[in-house]
Amino acid sequence: MATNTELREMSDEQLEATAKEAAETLFRLRFQSQSERLNTPSEMKKNRRLIARIKTIQTERRIAAENASATA
Repeated sequence: MATNTELREMSDEQLEATAKEAAETLFRLRFQSQSERLNTPSEMKKNRRLIARIKTIQTERRIAAENASATA
């Protein structure tokens, strides 16, 4: 699990790949939770929060880029 500092150091492409991987893992966990018992139910919560952190960082970067282009 990546920390906020590690996520902020990643490039946009790396963040996108990490988000995609976390979403796929979350999908598999949801599917597994419906068909059988999960060994670690907390993994679903961890993946949801990871996706939220990544989206927050992406939004912060997008807003910063818009502000930089508006002032230039």
